[in-house]
Amino acid sequence: MSNPTEPVPEAWLHEQLEVLLTELDAALAGAADSGATVELDQQRTGRLSRMDALQGQAMAKASQQRREAQRVRARRALKRLEEGEGGLCIDCLEPIARSRLEIDPSAERCIACAEAQEQD
Repeated sequence: MSNPTEPVPEAWLHEQLEVLLTELDAALAGAADSGATVELDQQRTGRLSRMDALQGQAMAKASQQRREAQRVRARRALKRLEEGEGGLCIDCLEPIARSRLEIDPSAERCIACAEAQEQD
């Protein structure tokens, strides 16, 4: 097992970020019509069905916003990688644990800095 404080190989991180971006782009493209306007014709749809549709629409929009935010983080991570700071925490500049990057290659902070940010 590798030392969690050692930097991850740049090629591995680059590949993980490219895979993540491909998946996010596909998910965002597939979800384009899930945020369509909900039909409010009472003759065609009951009140509860419309409420379900509105709730589904809100959930789809929230998922899309999360994916878009993660896509922005992944692009920033690729830029940091190009600048020689890939896999390093943006706050303390220490290496981010590989296990954390395996879960989310776009992670910007190490565990300690992420926890400190959440407490603020």
